[in-house]
Amino acid sequence: MNPGLSINNNFRVVLSLLFALMLATVFSLSFSDSVYAATGTSSIEDRIRSVDTGGLTAEQFQVEPKEVGFPPFSAPKLKTKDYPKIMGVSSRSIVWVVAQMHLFFAAFVLAVPLFVLVIEWIGVKSGDERYDDMAHECMKISMTAFSITAIFGGLLAFALFILYPQFMGYMMNVFNTQVLLYALLFFAESFFLYLYYYSWYAYRWGNKKWVHLTLGLMLNVVGTTILLLANAWVTFMMAPSGVDDTGAVTGGIWEIIRGPLWNPINLHRFIANIAFGGAVIGAYAAYKFLSATDLRARAHYDWMGYTANFIAILAFLPLPFAGYWLMAEIYAYSQQMGITAMGGILAWLFIVQAVLIGTILLAGNYYLWSGMSRTQGSSRYTWMIKYIAMVLVTCFLIWVTPHTLILSASEMKLLGGSHHHLLGPLGIMPAKNIAVNLMLIFTFLSFQLYRRSDKEVTVGWAGFGNALMVSIYVVAIVNVIFAGVYYGYFTNTVYKVGSSVTQVVSTLVVIVSGVIIDTYMFKGAKTLPSEWGKVSNRAQYALFALPVAFTWLMALMGYVRSSVRTNWHVYTVMKDNSPDNYIPAIGFAGNMMTIVTVLFLICVLFIFWVASLSETKQSRPAFLTGDK
Repeated sequence: MNPGLSINNNFRVVLSLLFALMLATVFSLSFSDSVYAATGTSSIEDRIRSVDTGGLTAEQFQVEPKEVGFPPFSAPKLKTKDYPKIMGVSSRSIVWVVAQMHLFFAAFVLAVPLFVLVIEWIGVKSGDERYDDMAHECMKISMTAFSITAIFGGLLAFALFILYPQFMGYMMNVFNTQVLLYALLFFAESFFLYLYYYSWYAYRWGNKKWVHLTLGLMLNVVGTTILLLANAWVTFMMAPSGVDDTGAVTGGIWEIIRGPLWNPINLHRFIANIAFGGAVIGAYAAYKFLSATDLRARAHYDWMGYTANFIAILAFLPLPFAGYWLMAEIYAYSQQMGITAMGGILAWLFIVQAVLIGTILLAGNYYLWSGMSRTQGSSRYTWMIKYIAMVLVTCFLIWVTPHTLILSASEMKLLGGSHHHLLGPLGIMPAKNIAVNLMLIFTFLSFQLYRRSDKEVTVGWAGFGNALMVSIYVVAIVNVIFAGVYYGYFTNTVYKVGSSVTQVVSTLVVIVSGVIIDTYMFKGAKTLPSEWGKVSNRAQYALFALPVAFTWLMALMGYVRSSVRTNWHVYTVMKDNSPDNYIPAIGFAGNMMTIVTVLFLICVLFIFWVASLSETKQSRPAFLTGDK
């Protein structure tokens, strides 16, 4: 037996055991009930004084304290005076900006190590050192972002405790020791992050590389656990569990965490973070590509940009389905919340969402089409680009078509109602479900054509494989259109939601089968030469567009998610009686979202500059060398 192989297998076993041990530890802590959950007052004397004795004296009321049924800690009922004011500045606006900035950077620093670990592992399996270098460079960007994340996290904690002290006190009482666990995990994440980054070259070869991969795995386990715990706070505010109608804790900490929206938000944020992180890394690669002066550097950052775009788009493809699941669970928990989001004041924001998602898909597709020029075999597929573009643009226009128009009385009279007689049917969900699924299917087709453009098939069943793939595309497209039109317009309303499930399955079948068929059909295929670094600058501008659209989209959906609680800190449990206890106007919210987006992009450019500065070496001045 090869001793090196045996050692590597042992490392893999240890790596798997560590992963299982971490998950077991987290869930065992989560299942443990909170001792404080049954009370919430600070001392036994306070609890005794809070009991109604019916006028009896202490001597007449001969009952041991432990026999008295003490009421559990309920959510406080606040008044306007209970909210501190700072120089007349809106408390909500302060928390809004700081919280959104913290979430932007937290999403980035939690996502980057996830795909960096995969890239590093691919480098180990393939023996290509380019993957290892690219993974290390991605982590270099993340290091500066991690510090900024901590700064905004500290500012957010100060802002919340100063501006909303009673609310934060209630949340601390509810989650109790879980908050301490969160703090400990943050220190653990810092430990693994710095150790993972600074040991990169010390543990680069042989068995030490598996030690380094284990450090990366532990970093991601801790980071993902932090994400899950933080999501529990958000979902508790939207759909509280483990408490009664007064906010008193009635269940253990696991029941409080595992609310009806916890798993949907966990999946949605996990996928969204990866797509967001890939988009930011792609922008960094574009920044370096445009500033590079030699062909070797341009080739490296061209390849890095392609990889980042691949990560962003691949993670983005299933994201709408996770969003549908989240919205379905919101409707199931509270129809009022669902109607507020989709049919009330916030409904028009989903048209803006469609514009942003369409921008992401069009930019991602354009980058793939531009990148096909790198390879000699791309001419076989370029004739399809114009048809893909036509489908994407048509679906995009359908997606952004509103159902109800904002009209004056005279305009409504001329039109004959608030709905256009031709465009009105395109404004409801069946048409939009058709549009988004077709956009995702044809985006995957662009990616598939790009992946095939530098390869020549050598297997004998290539004709059958291509015919099978074409058949899958045709059947999926027909099914998406038929299900949307028939069940959406010609059957009972109850079938509209059910038809979307078959559309989602059709899209996922295309993606999964495409990956499987191409994996086997192009195994051992002849690779055609690719000229990295000779892609047009316009393709890099598409990479810049991705993080801008992603950032604004995250801010938009954060506003929607928070606003569905209307005037509640914790929905139906703890009312918001501050001066800001209303859903912000869309115009004001748009300004706030734009401000945080611009601030984040400025910080991102600063991070790019710092990362480039670390590579810059100043030439020794002449007056120090003695030259004249």
